[in-house]
Amino acid sequence: MARRTTGEPVELESSGSKSARTRERLLDAAARVLSRKGFAGARLSDIAEEAHVQAPAIYYYYPSREDLIEEVMYVGAAAMREHLVRTLDGLSAGTTPSDRIAAAVETHLRHELEISDYAKAMIRNVNQLPEPISRRALAEVGLYNDLWRSLIAELDAAGQLRADVDPAVARMIVLGALNWAAEWWNPERGPIDEVISTAQSMVLHSLRP
Repeated sequence: MARRTTGEPVELESSGSKSARTRERLLDAAARVLSRKGFAGARLSDIAEEAHVQAPAIYYYYPSREDLIEEVMYVGAAAMREHLVRTLDGLSAGTTPSDRIAAAVETHLRHELEISDYAKAMIRNVNQLPEPISRRALAEVGLYNDLWRSLIAELDAAGQLRADVDPAVARMIVLGALNWAAEWWNPERGPIDEVISTAQSMVLHSLRP
């Protein structure tokens, strides 16, 4: 692809580059449709309309509807894990276990509700899909859960986890509650910052003595 700056004439893109952009546009469109309508309601005609392509053209890039959805699920799960890793790696060395969990809560909710249609589509659909479609995404979800397992283990090692709380159960309940926000929150219900601060307070009060 020819490089250009503002004001220069647009040169013809290579077919490979145009193909990559169309493929990305289809994935973006599929993520938006899946986040709104779910697996059962997501039709190829809806995705094609969202992507501004003819529906039959999708088969040039993906052999089937299921292949397209599988890719969205994987991209969404991988992006959530990578986003949380970047957040945690960016915290200072002296950040307390409680503050690391609070940062993880905010990262999860912002990514799910504000940043990524892929994350929302993945969260709302991955556990309802046939195993071949969800396999790669669930492997990434497992790695994401491992990050949360480590966060709660750090809290426990610091003596800040309630004695009556089972770490594995706590992790699943916390993530279940955070994921459920994708089902009910929209900007009309109030600022996302209020959702985040409330979630942080509830999570930390439920985990600590």
